[in-house]
Amino acid sequence: MAGQTIPSTGAAGVRGDPGSARGLAAGLLRQVPAWAVSMLVHVIILLAMALIVSEPPKADLRPKMIVSNAPESAEDIGDLADEMPDQLPMEEVTDPVVVPDAAVENVQVVADAEDLSAPAVAVELSDFGSELVQPSDLLAGVGGIAGQAGGLGGRTDPKMRQQLVLAGGGNAQTEAAVEAALKWFISHQMPDGGWSFDLAACPSCQGQCSHSGKSRAKDRCGATALALLPFLGRGYTHREGPYKKQLDAGIAFLAGMSLKGEGKCYGEDGTLYSQGLAGIVLSESYAMSKDPRLQLPAQLALNFIMTAQDPVGGGWRYSPKQPGDTSAVGWQLMALKSGDMANLRVNPLTVKKAVAFLDSVQSDDGAAYGYTDKSTPGPARNAVGLLCRMYLGWKKNNPALQRGVANLAKAGPSKDLYHDYYATQVLHHLEGDAWTAWNTRMRDLLLNTQAKRGHEAGSWYDGVDGGHGADAAGRLYCTALSAMILEVYYRHLPIYGQQSVEEDFRE
Repeated sequence: MAGQTIPSTGAAGVRGDPGSARGLAAGLLRQVPAWAVSMLVHVIILLAMALIVSEPPKADLRPKMIVSNAPESAEDIGDLADEMPDQLPMEEVTDPVVVPDAAVENVQVVADAEDLSAPAVAVELSDFGSELVQPSDLLAGVGGIAGQAGGLGGRTDPKMRQQLVLAGGGNAQTEAAVEAALKWFISHQMPDGGWSFDLAACPSCQGQCSHSGKSRAKDRCGATALALLPFLGRGYTHREGPYKKQLDAGIAFLAGMSLKGEGKCYGEDGTLYSQGLAGIVLSESYAMSKDPRLQLPAQLALNFIMTAQDPVGGGWRYSPKQPGDTSAVGWQLMALKSGDMANLRVNPLTVKKAVAFLDSVQSDDGAAYGYTDKSTPGPARNAVGLLCRMYLGWKKNNPALQRGVANLAKAGPSKDLYHDYYATQVLHHLEGDAWTAWNTRMRDLLLNTQAKRGHEAGSWYDGVDGGHGADAAGRLYCTALSAMILEVYYRHLPIYGQQSVEEDFRE
């Protein structure tokens, strides 16, 4: 009817001429059930959304690391060496390592472990309180790549360390020899906190010690890491023990290299051998001291190792991505093992690729190992390969492991400290009569060849100078390996022994 007014509907009200579009729509709405109106509205919304087309973001498959509150560049870190005094006093102090506060939070594995061509792990780093770094987590008996490796607890408890020395075949003489070696290292520390293979460059030595490693003088990373390892093996850190001041300076020197290099620790004359050594030191120092500030440089060092792996063969050598050799692989895997025991992040894909490399260089079904392929097995390479297999999960009764260990035991210790360093660990982990016989010969050889006079007192070279690397790295190298061999009783608990069972350690 003309002039009729449509009553208002709802709170908003709708009014209009029934002949107009607005009025007609209002009338229809009054006649349509509410469920139909609702369905119509949803259909319209869905159609509108379907018309909105946007290009999905492209996935960036490159490895990424997000660092919160970390230095943006090497210049922001500052030169840690400038903060070191000209002379390092011997008294005990509690000065902290000068490293930014940062720590690892979570890891996102961006590739399936079955994909051997996938990129390295991406790690997110952020600050967290030191209360999250618990001794029971970092020094628990179970750790390592395979989840079996003995922890670091045998070093840190003096009573346990003494018991392990006696049980393993050490004595007061071996412990005294280790302490003498540590004093020798302290007397050859450089003013900047690091060490040098070139002993003539050390102000307190100036060439008084023979067999200086002048050809490796610029590899400060390798020298510093090798010098620090025996202190950590003894249970001393920048927070515990008689050399806190000196170790604070040494750890700061090495951590600074990692931070400045964004994980790359070595410089001129250095290689991935040096990187592996630095990775072990930073990981163990973090685990033993529970200093959260060391987590960032340690994780960065491990990240560099993982990124540097040969993407095809799964090994490491001198430079990143280079086809690998067994010797370099041993140091990198030991660094990853140490990082894993410290609750740092290790990409399982990296470990799987390393296993593939070991498979490619093994002979006699895994009892022997070549250098870059299976055609060149030798005693030192065999020892490296067998130790890696132990940490990667081989059981004690593995036939290849048993054959390989029998061959090492039959040959006995040599003057090649590189071989002896790895073989001693293999025999110690397996224990038994073979270990007892090996230890007697190895222990007595080192006790009889340690220098006793002058500035060389406490070091090794003469009598053990025929080994791999000794001609280039000299006395510091020989002393580090010899001291760690004498620390074998407690440096790492036997993988297959009862001491490495988790519940025994946490009591």
